[in-house]
Amino acid sequence: MTIAIDFGTSNTVVSRWNPATQQPETLRLPGLSWISAQNPPLIPSLLYVKDATADQVVLGQQVRDQGYDISSDHRFFRNFKRGIGTNIQGFLPELDGQVVTFERVGEWFLTQVLEAVRGIPLPIDSLVFTVPVDSFEAYRYWLGQVCQSLEVEQVRMLDEPTAAALGYGLTEQDVVLVIDFGGGTLDLSLVRLNTTVQNKPLGFILKWGQKSFAESSGQKPKTARVLAKAGQNLGGSDIDHWLIDYFAQTQGLEKTPLTTRLAERLKIQLSLQTQATEVYFNDETLDSYELELSREQFEEILTQHQFFENLDRAMNQVLQQALRQGIEKSNISSVLLVGGSSQIPSVQTWVKQYFEPEKIRCEKPFEAISHGALQLSLGTKIEDFLYHSYGIRYWNRRDNCHSWHPIIQSGQAYPMTEPVELVLGASLENQPSIELVIGELGAETGGTEVFFDGDRLVTRSTAGKTPVQALNDTPEGRSIARLNPPGQPGRDRIKVLFSVDEKRFLLITLEDLLTNEMLVNNQAVVQLS
Repeated sequence: MTIAIDFGTSNTVVSRWNPATQQPETLRLPGLSWISAQNPPLIPSLLYVKDATADQVVLGQQVRDQGYDISSDHRFFRNFKRGIGTNIQGFLPELDGQVVTFERVGEWFLTQVLEAVRGIPLPIDSLVFTVPVDSFEAYRYWLGQVCQSLEVEQVRMLDEPTAAALGYGLTEQDVVLVIDFGGGTLDLSLVRLNTTVQNKPLGFILKWGQKSFAESSGQKPKTARVLAKAGQNLGGSDIDHWLIDYFAQTQGLEKTPLTTRLAERLKIQLSLQTQATEVYFNDETLDSYELELSREQFEEILTQHQFFENLDRAMNQVLQQALRQGIEKSNISSVLLVGGSSQIPSVQTWVKQYFEPEKIRCEKPFEAISHGALQLSLGTKIEDFLYHSYGIRYWNRRDNCHSWHPIIQSGQAYPMTEPVELVLGASLENQPSIELVIGELGAETGGTEVFFDGDRLVTRSTAGKTPVQALNDTPEGRSIARLNPPGQPGRDRIKVLFSVDEKRFLLITLEDLLTNEMLVNNQAVVQLS
């Protein structure tokens, strides 16, 4: 049985394909899921560490039921997905004599979710994980490492916006814009859905066992081709913190996990009504809070934090990419809103400034991604491109610092048919080897810093900077070939060919121009899974 997991910053959705009804089904996991009148079963992405040495944790709705989410205990984690694969500067707690990283918290969370699925009981033969479109390879690599330890035969990965397009069932549509606005990220993806293509491997494979359904049945899979992407580390958790800051300034409200939870409830209320109130009283400490906020005040707070400017920036980036391929805004047949933050009325009003209301759909904000990911097991092939650029590090003599030279640009389809060629020379007398540091370059228009304000995880836009994630910056990873005889400055010595294969491995071929020797032939220097 195939299980799809939409691992979100605020909530996680787990679904399966029901063979009896031939429809996707969102799973309710006892103790982990919470259900409201408006929402399907959702697993709050919360975790509390009872004993780090024994891997004893509490997660999901159990965290709220036991009151761990309103305490200031460092054993409580929320929004931890945002810290996975990033260079964090700040506080990481030491629990039971161990420093607990966000990667470890994420692994605890996912493995416990899968154990709960098996406890229903349901067999798991295949897994599909969805990932944000703007996630660096470090996050995807972490997910791949977690998958290797799971007792599951096949594991695949799919961009969240592409999954959402499939989840809305728009197989006959031409071009679809997905706006995925959740707790941690804003992802926009322009997708073309086709119905007749040649039979090829499905999705981005993290772990592979027996043949897929489509291969074994001879079925020709449908195709979802990604045409344009844009993403930002902006989500509902940022809005919660803006609300806390507002009440801290106007009422002197203390910033705690409890007040964060109250701010989140206010935000959710304002999606359904124009005035919201939250009252809390602790009969042990006698602490009490009464928070009121109108929708008009809420929208003013969003405006003060350049919220709509950031939305416009992402939208314009996608539309400009589309124009370069001859696709105008009028060619977009449907706009799909997914994620809890897409339910904010002012977000829906903002979308209507770009598109006619009849094109906009928002009836499956929480389930579309997980349900769409199940389509991979039914024979949907994803044709994708690289969202980020890749480059090599060099010493910039003018600025006296390291800089990055792009070698593979964002938007490059993979597998590549033609390699990129680069010629290098030695920089030192009697240089014994060639070293290369490969980096993944973020969007040139801006990036995001992830840091701590006290014990609060914060993301901040860094407009005008290019974020870089080094992929092989270790003594073993940097050294790619020995030079015999040693290299001398002043002449070309090595020709390098870069390419990307169908599984998104970055490959290099090295030729020694002095000896005409092939030093490396199509070697994967950066393993992404």
